Amino acid sequence: MASFHKLKEVLMLAFDWILYGAGAADTCQVTVTQPRFQEADYSTHTVFLTCAFSASGCSSSSPNVLWFRFLANEHEDLCTPGCTDHQKYKVHLLSENNISLQINDLTVDDNAVYICGIAFSNSGSPRSKQTGDGTVLTKTGAEKQNSNGKVIFMIIASSLLFLYSTTVFTFFVVYKLKPKLLKKSGNEDQRTENCKISSGRKIFQAIAQELQKQRYTEHCRQPDDLEDDTVYQNR
Repeated sequence: MASFHKLKEVLMLAFDWILYGAGAADTCQVTVTQPRFQEADYSTHTVFLTCAFSASGCSSSSPNVLWFRFLANEHEDLCTPGCTDHQKYKVHLLSENNISLQINDLTVDDNAVYICGIAFSNSGSPRSKQTGDGTVLTKTGAEKQNSNGKVIFMIIASSLLFLYSTTVFTFFVVYKLKPKLLKKSGNEDQRTENCKISSGRKIFQAIAQELQKQRYTEHCRQPDDLEDDTVYQNR
């Protein structure tokens, strides 16, 4: 980060040297803003980096738009204002105070800090030439895509393994509990059968008792019948 600020100071000195003009100092002030981060997916081939600026007390003429990028310990001129590679880089004026840098054929080698600079070359004010804080451009590599695929595969495999383990456990529990369930069912059937037999015995005993009562009643009535016949015969 320290080397980045040093290079930025060198860049500002280069601005002053290149765009230094004769004439009295004026009140032109420029402010440049850029998004701090921008991430591009692995499948992205073209990206647009935006830059916005405001100017106060400056001439009505269009300013010079410059783009640089900082790699590890060095900076590279991209468009100052003409672009070094017209196939790779293009500058677009979106509106009066908004600019974008188009980067084609994007690769992971393009990961860097991109600096947008605005300079009113006809102004002698030190504030007429300013740069933004830079946008950190990051493009994900194929290894990240592969790692995402591995994560998805691991999630699917874990889900299948969980289903398999659940199925095996269910079969194991059923296998272990089946004899007990069958025994319990057999005991219940036996109790039901015993209840049926007991009920049959009670019914049979009730019928036998009823028959015995009837026989006893008939037996008790027979002497009276015989006595009546004897009296009739004597008469």
